[in-house]
Parts: sequence; structure tokens; C-alpha cells
Amino acid sequence: MIVHTDETLTVDVPGSGAMRAHVFRPAVEGRFPGVLLFSEIYQVTAPIRRLATMIAGNGYVVAVPDVYHEYEPAGTVLAYDPVGTDRGNALKITKPVSAFDADAEAALTALVAHPACDGKLATFGVCLGGHLAYRAAFDPRVSAAACFYPTDIHSGSLGEGKSDDSLARVGDLKAEMMFVWGRQDPHVPFAGRETIRAGLEAVAVPYEWHELNAQHAFLRDEGPRYDPALFLQWIALTLDFYRRTLRG
Repeated sequence: MIVHTDETLTVDVPGSGAMRAHVFRPAVEGRFPGVLLFSEIYQVTAPIRRLATMIAGNGYVVAVPDVYHEYEPAGTVLAYDPVGTDRGNALKITKPVSAFDADAEAALTALVAHPACDGKLATFGVCLGGHLAYRAAFDPRVSAAACFYPTDIHSGSLGEGKSDDSLARVGDLKAEMMFVWGRQDPHVPFAGRETIRAGLEAVAVPYEWHELNAQHAFLRDEGPRYDPALFLQWIALTLDFYRRTLRG
């Protein structure tokens, strides 16, 4: 499908003002499931835009919010360099977890109200975004969550004070979950992955678990860690996951 890639929404988030969400959707008439896609710490970069376009072109309305909208002008993109990395990592532990959650709730509400959305909702996220996609799945409107190498869940270190409750709330997950990890990812080591999986096993949450010989950010089609073969394989498997969980 050809995709519209230049649409934005201004989403009002109670308590923190306006948030820009970038929308990618099929350029044909119809209504499609919605996917709330959360970016890395760098916000909506060119690789994130291409990732969103890939998903949208397979029949989804994809919304990508500016995760740091309270701290940066709308549309700000942080560079993949030491300065951008330091800024993104600093904001990740400046913004309260409750504010991340408020963003997700508001963005899901805006997405389901979009005229091209058929009311079915999923989430997708990479790195920081994988963690946010996980937390967004506390919302009962979300049927499926694809979390790629989500950071900070095992350590409980997201947000202001580096003290989130994501793993403690694993039983609150409402969606079917898919986790994809790189074994060579230093940000989520084996012990961390085992901690998360033990939490999932302790509650009745349906989930898939995949560990690959890959590095952190292997989906990012820019830089030395990109794995094109795994990108194609795991986008295809994610789309299969969405087709199964969003049917009916």
C-alpha cells in the first residue's frame, strides 16, 4: 500500500498540554487497526518514520507521539550522537512515569477516534518505546503489544526518581504480549531478561518470548547495529502477531 506520511495530530494531554503525534496510514479509503508506536529516546527520527511507514503500509493506522513533548518543541528530533544520547537519557529519568502513562492514554484515545481507525488497538515500541508499549498495554483497549528490547523494565529505573512499577504491575497487562530481545544487548542482560520472564510466568498473561543473536537497536536501519535480515523477519512476524490478535 502507498502510505500517507505527512499527517500530524495535536493531542491534548491532561496536566501537560499539547503533544504532537505523527500519523502514518494507508493512502486508500477504509478503516484499519491502530498501532501506537513509541520511539527510542531520540523521538521521531528518520529510522522511526521508516519503521512506522513499513507497518502502516501493511494496513494499519500508526501514530507516533513525541515522547518528550513537555521538554522539547514539537517535532524535535535528537541526533544519534553523544549530545542527543545524553539529552534523551536525561529526559527519560526526568519525566514522571505518570506523565508517560497520561501520554499513552491520550494518544490511544486520539488514535481510536481517527476516522481511518476501526477501533482495534495495538502498541509497538523499541528501546524506551518498548517499555512504553508495555505500559500502554495496561489499558484494556489494547489487544496486542510488541515490545522490542524494552529497557528499564527489569531494573525499575524509568522516569523521575528512576523508580517505575512496571514489573510490579505485570498482572495488570490487558493485551497479548510479544517480547523480542537481542542476546548481545548490554542494556538488558540475561539476568534482566530472566527477571522479566519470571514476572510474566507468575501471572496469567499471554505472551511470546523471543531471544535472538542480535544487538540492541537491531531494527534501526541506521548505524552499525542494524541487521536487515532480522528486520525483515521480525516485522513480518510482528504483522502475523497483529493479524492474529486483532482479528474479529
